[in-house]
This record gives sequence, structure tokens and C-alpha cells, in this order.
Amino acid sequence: MNCYILALSLILTAICHAQEDLKANLEKTYGIWRTALINKDAATWQRVTAPHRSMEVKNRILSEKRAFPATIFDLPAPPPALGGLKFLEAKQNGATAKSAYFGKVDFGVGGEPTDNMLVLSFVRGAGGWLYDKADFVNLTALPDVRTELAAGDLSYLRGVPEAQPSGVVPLTPIAANPATTIAKVYVFSPGREVQVQVNKISRHRFANAKEAEIVIGGAQQGLNEVQYSIRKLEGGTGEEALTIRVYLMSEVSGTKPIKAFEYQVLEKGKFDPHGTGNFHLDAATVRKLIGK
Repeated sequence: MNCYILALSLILTAICHAQEDLKANLEKTYGIWRTALINKDAATWQRVTAPHRSMEVKNRILSEKRAFPATIFDLPAPPPALGGLKFLEAKQNGATAKSAYFGKVDFGVGGEPTDNMLVLSFVRGAGGWLYDKADFVNLTALPDVRTELAAGDLSYLRGVPEAQPSGVVPLTPIAANPATTIAKVYVFSPGREVQVQVNKISRHRFANAKEAEIVIGGAQQGLNEVQYSIRKLEGGTGEEALTIRVYLMSEVSGTKPIKAFEYQVLEKGKFDPHGTGNFHLDAATVRKLIGK
């Protein structure tokens, strides 16, 4: 029995040391990443950011016809500091890791911060851990959970998907060319999941949504392709109205966006689960949208 207790003690000690090492390494990466943003250090930001995330950020900025990398640093406030937050746990799954914190997460947007959760995500690169993203978990409606976390009870954390490393490193997106014309995909899809792909590079997923997203790469002069798929979500009737649109966005004050593509289904109407359409962007429209 004594040997068993000794072995168990050694295992627990090893796990504790591994947790502390992982915590230290992840916090070091986040600290470097955060400092790079504050100091507007593009080279360091690129070095410590996960490749898929840095390419995603670059593609979005270029698709909005903004300057890269200068726009990276155009923030209302620095990313939240970890000082003053209670460390909950660090977890690793293969080449992915998460670290979770509890406390007054301050994004610097005004108001008095309250106790909530911050989960940081990382992927492993050739030289160590790279920063991916941060997820803010609002606990306003869960006062009991706040009490538990403050006391060190991590039961709630086990059921938070954002806090579980997946073990899968996302693929790095294809580099997009700077947009000629800014475009957005708009979807109204109550009771349904809609996936849209524009020009085989800009992929979007909407679930029970009424929202718009920027088209990566923008709209191209000439022919543009729009592919979509639709499926009913649990709880949906399959008879809800549906709208998929692509808008061309104006850069001129007072000029409204132009609806370039639309697929629409009326309530109780039949819909195609898969489809492909297109729209044409000519030079005259490009000039109108940019004010020339």
C-alpha cells in the first residue's frame, strides 16, 4: 500500500509540474503577443501568432481595403492583462492548448469590469507555443458559477467547449489578394444552417442567423461564383423563409450597397439544399463604388 501511495504521489507531482510548465509557457507567449500589439511590433506579432490566425487576420484586413499590418494595431484598448486574474487551469491536447482565467477581465471599453472567464487558445509551432485567440465567457447570468470558480471549484469549466483544446490545428487559409471591391455575404436563416462559399476562397457558416460577414478577397471584376448549402436545424420546421445575398459595398458617402446576388425562399416554399449561382462585376460598377 505504501508503494502505491508513493507512486500516486509521484504521478500527481509530475502532473502538477507539467501543469505549471504549460501555464508558464502559455503565459509567456501571450505576454509577448500582447506587448507586440501595444508596441506596434509587426515582426514579433507575426512570429508569435498561429499561422492560420495571422493569415485570417491579414485576409480580412485586405478584404476591407485597409492597410496591413498597420490595421492590426488599430485597437480601442490593449488586450486584457492577466495580472489580477485567477488562474484556473492549463490543458494540452496534442498540438493545441488552452489556459483559463477568472476575474475582472478588462477590455478597456468603459464601465466597471465584473467577474467572468477568459480562455486563451494556442497551437504548437516549430519553436514553441503560438497564440491563437481569446474567448470571453460571460458569467453575468451564473452567479453560482462565479462563487464556485472564486472558491477553486472547476466543475463548470469541464462543460465549457471553449476551454477544451481540440487537438486539431486549423489549416492555414489561402492568401487572398487585396479586394478590388468590398463585398459582404448576408444570410437570414431561422431554423437552418447555411454555408456559403464565394469564389472558392471565402467560406462562411450561418446557423439560425440574421447577419453579414465580409467576403474574403472581395468581389472580383468579371464573373464571381456563389456556392451554398442549406440544412434544417433541430427545432426548425423546414418551412421558414430564407435569404442569401451578396452586397457590393460602396466607399462613397451617400452611395448605398448594391445587391449583386440573391437566393430567396418564401415561408413554406421549397428550397434547394445545394446550389451554385454567380454575378458579374463590371468596370463601371467598380468605379461607381469607389467614387471615380
